[in-house]
Amino acid sequence: MAQLIREEVQMTAAGPSAQSALIEQLSSGVLTLTLNRPERLNAFNGALREALASSLKRAAASEECRAVLLTGAGRGFSAGADLTERALAPGAAPPDLGEALEKGFNPLVRALRRLPKPVVCAVNGPAAGVGANLAFACDIVLAAKSATFLQAFARVGLVPDGGGTWSLPRLVGDARARALMLLAEPVRAEHAAAWGLIWRAVDDDQLMGEARTLAERLAAGPTRAYGLMKRAFAASSANSLDAQLDLERDLQREAGRSPEFAEGVRAFLEKRTPDFQGKP
Repeated sequence: MAQLIREEVQMTAAGPSAQSALIEQLSSGVLTLTLNRPERLNAFNGALREALASSLKRAAASEECRAVLLTGAGRGFSAGADLTERALAPGAAPPDLGEALEKGFNPLVRALRRLPKPVVCAVNGPAAGVGANLAFACDIVLAAKSATFLQAFARVGLVPDGGGTWSLPRLVGDARARALMLLAEPVRAEHAAAWGLIWRAVDDDQLMGEARTLAERLAAGPTRAYGLMKRAFAASSANSLDAQLDLERDLQREAGRSPEFAEGVRAFLEKRTPDFQGKP
């Protein structure tokens, strides 16, 4: 994390002209990651994928980072994969997009889901393709009311990726998920919130303030317990009730042995706000 802090200082000193694919800022336990290719509506190229993967890896290992806030620079969250990387010259062999997913986007989805800390996503504008599905891989998604979500894959003859075929049916049900993917029609943020696709739609000018407040609240919370919750969430869709009850027993055993639980009980008995330190 010391490296991350040095990079943050360097980027701040360089000012807005610094052309880093990802802007990192660490404050009050919140690591804010801003996708920074606004000229391409933050479409993912190799540099942005690698930068985000590296940041998430460092965040997982850092005690200073207790929550992550993911957003986009400029007028949109992310247009998805940068198709200019996929343009074919006449007569060229088609790309192996499966390999591109295996090495690029699939690790990002796994990293977001497995990060033992809460991830808040602030969708500040259009979120399309894998950009939308990476947002859905976060724990809590807020969106500006002007934002839209689009499963754009059918428009270019591709299959939804980034975990979309897994997450959408679980979020909105099979019928809506199929229509979203097959018709490739955008969904407005307020509609997405009503469907349960995201947590909340907020006024555009309030998005980052609300997202920041939420992320700081989580950063001050029981970090260890949040990580255990994410493990339970990840297992629940495949587990039977008996298996999930057994997992809850095991995770609760871990939680009960942590300093967070001891502090939580003391704070409850002393009628004060807990002072969680984020220690295992």
